[in-house]
Amino acid sequence: MTRTTTTYSTIDMTTPPLSSTAKPWYRRPRVTTRPDRFDTLLADTMATLRIAAAHAPCVLASSLSADDMALFHLIQRERLPISTFALDTRRLPRATLDLWQAAESHYAAPIERVTPTCDRRTSLNAAQAESAIYENKAARELCCAVRKTEPLRTALAGKRAWVTGLRRAQSAGRANVPRQERDVGFGLEKFNPLADWSDEALWFFIDSERVPVSTLYENGYASIGCDPCTRPIRFDEHPRAGRWWWEATVSGTATECGIHVAHNIPDATAHQPTGVPA
Repeated sequence: MTRTTTTYSTIDMTTPPLSSTAKPWYRRPRVTTRPDRFDTLLADTMATLRIAAAHAPCVLASSLSADDMALFHLIQRERLPISTFALDTRRLPRATLDLWQAAESHYAAPIERVTPTCDRRTSLNAAQAESAIYENKAARELCCAVRKTEPLRTALAGKRAWVTGLRRAQSAGRANVPRQERDVGFGLEKFNPLADWSDEALWFFIDSERVPVSTLYENGYASIGCDPCTRPIRFDEHPRAGRWWWEATVSGTATECGIHVAHNIPDATAHQPTGVPA
């Protein structure tokens, strides 16, 4: 049995320096030896991707996360007939946009840009202030619906299958993610080729294959979404603790934006959170 050695380094992001009692920030792991069963994991992932590709037309829905970059790398390396798109919510961090451009250049392959419609953004802005997402969960869910779920539904229209970077290790809510499932919300097959990959397996692959990833992973971020809804975390926090953290402090649990949950999309024109200026 091969023993995996993982080093978690930390980075101080404060000015002035942290006090002696403050906890250091998260920094992504460095895996120096091949994880147990890694070759089997990789072979199973490639088998899943080939099955997905057979469900043409098939598409990778990328968030430019480390997980999705690993999948994009494999698709390009193996020249699989799976196209890729990403959701430009108009609220992405600068580092994500920089990675988008760098990835297209590095692989000489396009990542289609999918955006919310101008009319829906206008309706959203009329319905609520940008700060409403911090004050009202319904307002945050509406923002996610307009900027992410609706454009995703449009991008998936006419497709037979989609591929995601979901992994069981990401959160308790994803602990039972299968490699393949029927997505009843969007009406097509859904493939999660990295479902049973650990964090160690993911980062070993990324470093071994020199996969480009966001610089934010070196600056306290473990999970990256829209800029207003993502923060760096301390080294002992859950990796998704930096997503919609103000809701987690109330519920005690991490939440989802909605693209991996079948639900009805709210109507921006009919939504006006109480006490929130438009």
